[in-house]
Amino acid sequence: MNRIPERIGKYRIIKEIGRGATAVVYLAETPDYPEPVALKHVRFDDKARDEAKWNRRLIKLLKAERVVSGRLDHPNIIRIHDASIEPDEAYVVMEYFPGGSLERYCSFQNLLPIHRTIGIVFKCCMALDHAYRQGIVHRDIKPANILVDEQDNVKITDFGLALNINKKLDTDSTFIMGVGSPAYMSPEQIKGYPLNQKTDLYSLGVLLFHMLTGRLPFRASNPAQLVYKIINADPPSVSQLNPDVPEQMDAVIRKALEKDLYSRYRNGAEFAKDLAAVRYQILDEGHVHHDAERFARLRKLAFFTEFEDVDLWEVMRICAWRKVGSDLGLMREGDLDQRFGIVLEGKVELSIGGRRVLEVGPGEVFGEQAWLDQLEHKQLLSAVSLDELSYLEVNPAALALASEEVLERFRRQLGTVAVRRLAAVSRQAAEHAPAAVRAVRAAPVVHDLQIVDY
Repeated sequence: MNRIPERIGKYRIIKEIGRGATAVVYLAETPDYPEPVALKHVRFDDKARDEAKWNRRLIKLLKAERVVSGRLDHPNIIRIHDASIEPDEAYVVMEYFPGGSLERYCSFQNLLPIHRTIGIVFKCCMALDHAYRQGIVHRDIKPANILVDEQDNVKITDFGLALNINKKLDTDSTFIMGVGSPAYMSPEQIKGYPLNQKTDLYSLGVLLFHMLTGRLPFRASNPAQLVYKIINADPPSVSQLNPDVPEQMDAVIRKALEKDLYSRYRNGAEFAKDLAAVRYQILDEGHVHHDAERFARLRKLAFFTEFEDVDLWEVMRICAWRKVGSDLGLMREGDLDQRFGIVLEGKVELSIGGRRVLEVGPGEVFGEQAWLDQLEHKQLLSAVSLDELSYLEVNPAALALASEEVLERFRRQLGTVAVRRLAAVSRQAAEHAPAAVRAVRAAPVVHDLQIVDY
């Protein structure tokens, strides 16, 4: 068990509030400040050469954070009060903010309502705009470095990796090659090009994408593939991954993630202006979809039995919830429409050539043949609602952007459905077919032998 010190410098330690690989963060107090403060404490150990090298880098980062943050005065940036760097330890004292990081809002099962996400990123835009006007580029914008409380008050923290763009790179004490989190790094940052405020806006665009969809715009199985995609690939459409997102947001994301610096947002204020325009289009900001209730409904369906919880949350984000009346044509035989549906409530009649083939109910799928058919992509059956119907509509364009795990589960489940229906139709056909020829004996197993000349 780690022992909590009673005092560090002139600060009385109240309790530990965070711990990382290199530092411990305490809640502390001192007569110099009316409110409690957060104290980030680092101890150095020079016993090993590697540790000594890392310690020098830590000292460099702490000095950078002290110098850079002292120049920033914005309500959405953590304020640095004090810092001390000694041979065996160092600490940085900053304002205490009780919120948690944005990491908790980047998973499928815990996404914020869209208007709240836009509001949070809007504040980040203005904070980064202020930082750049002071000549500062953060260089490591990611969910872990942005704090938010229950009232959506926002604080950007960890300016230790920040770049002072008013200095030359060869003399800039804050310049460290290879900083940043790979999935959030801009193409120019990966390439090692000179940076300006647009690299932070790119990273903020990645964060916005993550908070709206529960996934990153570029994902790969190894760092080399990730780097290639960031430099060369276009991001998916946000509105297809999450149907609740207005289509206007697609243009905002594309501009924020532009690989061409001249086409990207020029500054945070411009980014914020476009976000405000999208937020204005969301008329009913008080309406929040009951995701937990919807998740529970899907979890009860037989179709999703083999889906993990995280897969099911992803399904909710890429599919549309539909409700229609009775006797409505949903799909028509021969249509080149690869959408398919999963019944939530009600029944659907499937027919071919004007003759009923099958009736499906809750938990069953319809229209999947066109998606499974990799050659013609045609609907083999017509689908009509028999009564009031609620169903989950799966759009292939959105499904193509899903994770490999979700895609594989859909393939397996739909393949199983197709095989079982074929078996059912075969049994029905057999009822009116002549008797089969009975085999006298089983066919012998024949092995082909190949003679090889030596």
